Amino acid sequence: MYLLGKLRRLIKNTFTQLFFHHNPYFKVDRESFLKGMEENVNPNRTFEIKKVIEDNELVMTLFHVTYNPKSAGTAVVHIFRFEKDKIIEMWDIGQGIPENSPNKWNVLMQKKEKFILKN
Repeated sequence: MYLLGKLRRLIKNTFTQLFFHHNPYFKVDRESFLKGMEENVNPNRTFEIKKVIEDNELVMTLFHVTYNPKSAGTAVVHIFRFEKDKIIEMWDIGQGIPENSPNKWNVLMQKKEKFILKN
């Protein structure tokens, strides 16, 4: 219940009343988004911010999300559009992190090992 209360306060204090989003799993309004987030609270989930980019009223965040300690997790991008000092619009995109990838840079833009690019 403690996490749910914190989540509810966070969303109500940072999202405008007219907030809408582009997540296909929830209805478009703020209250439906909040209920969906509350239904998916997981105390084992971690969020680590990897990048933040700001361009006028838009802010993009790249997160590493894990659901349990053994999970490679997911790379999640959130794009927020601000109106004054609150979020009015949001996009979120996720990509699972494969255990074995031939790409030496993973989806979180971190080098897995040192290597030299050759022409």
